Amino acid sequence: MEMLNSPYFDFVILPLFIFVLRIFDVTLDTMRIIFMTKGYRRLAPIIGFFEILIWIVAITRIMQNLNSWVCYVAYAGGFATGNYVGMLLDEKLAIGHELIRVITKVDAGELANALRSSGYGVTTVRATGMQGEVGIVFVIVNRRNQKHAIEIIEKYNPNAFFTIENIHFVNRPVDKNISTGSGLFAGRQG
Repeated sequence: MEMLNSPYFDFVILPLFIFVLRIFDVTLDTMRIIFMTKGYRRLAPIIGFFEILIWIVAITRIMQNLNSWVCYVAYAGGFATGNYVGMLLDEKLAIGHELIRVITKVDAGELANALRSSGYGVTTVRATGMQGEVGIVFVIVNRRNQKHAIEIIEKYNPNAFFTIENIHFVNRPVDKNISTGSGLFAGRQG
């Protein structure tokens, strides 16, 4: 109990505790939102339970120390850091699928064949753009394979215009690197 009366507790230990709690709760919040948008209905509420439990502990410590500006800074710093950690974790997990839409002024056949030979499902469409005929290539990829698909696009058509959109649900595997039967995130979500 002597440690609780120490000035180190008020200015170092308690703010550090609040900072770490906020990192955890905001990281969990980020992951909960990602899982909700990806359709993981069972996992999101479990994460939400622990997120709020941690938040209650952090906010209780803040309310018990309303005169401590160091705790305020720790709370805000933990929030900012938790957002950053959550984004890093999302990038590492790379859950879900994305649609890459490529618009090319040149024939899209070589690009489409290169993507297909790498195991990606590809749909091509001829269209008319602002300056004439264009090719549109649609590729749905597992997020883990997004960078590889973009490398192929940039190699075969460095001047192509492309957009990437998040996809909520895909009803079957879309490329050779998707597991169809095991693992936490395999198969149909829900």
